[in-house]
Amino acid sequence: MFLNTHTHFKTDSEFPEIINLTFKEAKAVYNSDQEGLFSVGIHPWEVDEITNENFNELVNWSSDKRFVFVGECGLDKFSKASFERQKYMFEQQVFLSEKIEKPLIIHCVGYFNELFKIKQQLKPQQLWVIHGFRGKPQLAQQVLKNGCAISFGEHFNVDSVAITPFNKLFVETDESKVKIEEIYNELALIKLCTVEELNAGNQLLQLILNHNRL
Repeated sequence: MFLNTHTHFKTDSEFPEIINLTFKEAKAVYNSDQEGLFSVGIHPWEVDEITNENFNELVNWSSDKRFVFVGECGLDKFSKASFERQKYMFEQQVFLSEKIEKPLIIHCVGYFNELFKIKQQLKPQQLWVIHGFRGKPQLAQQVLKNGCAISFGEHFNVDSVAITPFNKLFVETDESKVKIEEIYNELALIKLCTVEELNAGNQLLQLILNHNRL
């Protein structure tokens, strides 16, 4: 089974995929009987546009069994929003993740030290997954040392994949059109294992299904 940890659009894949929804898309999904696995969050590029009403909507959606990840959320040096505003909104989503006991899918650019500091201060119990990781192995080691998992997409650093343990390694397509099984096959070659041994998606999917009792 090739679980797609993070994608921005539904595909014709036969495999389960966690679709990241915009707020507009989420309103449509959670007011319908549409089946699937979804994530919703406040991206660091969007934090200045978010109102209390928007955040309350996010909280309401998060109780739905189809809602399996909080995010994507995080910190980004290229966001027009101040670091303080990004940090505040990110922490609110950390608190939400802890309250509903569902994992966090994280977008982080240029603020990894700050991210690790927040994690050390808040001491979250839920899984944090850094999505779309392209960093060097030195950064990957820091991410793993700080208890985060890593999700790799179409573009990745081979050495970072090599040092990431199976139980901390997940796979995604993000905005790419590449098939998820192609990325799994590439990663398995790097890890010198079979796709079955890689098995990252199955572990995360089982965690989600067990929690939500789907």
